[in-house]
Amino acid sequence: MTDSPADATPYEVLGVLPTADDDELRRAYRRAARESHPDLGGDARRFRQVQVAWERIGTPAARRAYDAGSRATSGSAGTSGPSGSSSWRSDPGRDAYAPPAARRDSRPRARSHGHPGGRSREVFLQAEREWVGLGDPIDDPYDPVLVRSAPRHVRRLLGEALAEEATASIVADMGIGVTVWHDLDAGAEGKLDHAVLTTAGLWAVESIDWGGPVRIEHGEVTGETLAPGERPVKELVRAARAVQKQTRVRFTGRLLVVPDTAVDEDVQVVGPARKPTAFVVRRSALRQVLNGVWSPEGNVDVFAVRDQLQQTVRFV
Repeated sequence: MTDSPADATPYEVLGVLPTADDDELRRAYRRAARESHPDLGGDARRFRQVQVAWERIGTPAARRAYDAGSRATSGSAGTSGPSGSSSWRSDPGRDAYAPPAARRDSRPRARSHGHPGGRSREVFLQAEREWVGLGDPIDDPYDPVLVRSAPRHVRRLLGEALAEEATASIVADMGIGVTVWHDLDAGAEGKLDHAVLTTAGLWAVESIDWGGPVRIEHGEVTGETLAPGERPVKELVRAARAVQKQTRVRFTGRLLVVPDTAVDEDVQVVGPARKPTAFVVRRSALRQVLNGVWSPEGNVDVFAVRDQLQQTVRFV
């Protein structure tokens, strides 16, 4: 539940504030368990979320341990947001959300251009500063105590950066035969997270983490945790087309890379099977897709495509 900052906290799952007393918390758990129980017509995945939430904060000891490691403390008792304090408690040694350190091993790695997750981290840091209060000091913006206290829409911004970095790590380990460009400028459409070039094709890739399960309906990705009006497939198509127009290089296909827990299948086709609009791909299956397992027949001229992109691509 706390592996990603985009995930709901146990309090959010149970529908209570972090300041709820033990009796209120217990009532919320019983209500959520009853409403989500599969035998009573509820959703099994939601029921499991409720059980995990209760394991995290269901006893006073478990709750104290969770709060000490995931929620900010302030000068005012019961305050879990920035309004009660102008400084934040750091938690040294905990860097789960910090930018990844430079790799020092000597293994051959993919050619990489641009800064994966860089723009998303900038947007997150700005939103976090606004939430805490402009001018208030933040000792460590990636302190889990602070991050997990933020509103979910702020946490999701960091979740997107981490998702982009996870994709970059997978691609980097595919070796020197692969080239990847990160944070490509898509003009009015914003940015394209990655363009990945292999002998099997050139892929337009978006990496995203909504902090919950998603499904495909009527040619689009939907889910309870998506923002109102959010249309991930349409946004990917527009960004890919903008980059394609700018660089004059055609993409083999478009991929939406999501956490394994978000979907039940490794690869799902969006749109007509003969001419897919995009593929929704579990993170653990990304390497297979990029290696050509689901790619159209035929190869690309890697050297020509790489040279064209190098001359025309712009970064945000």
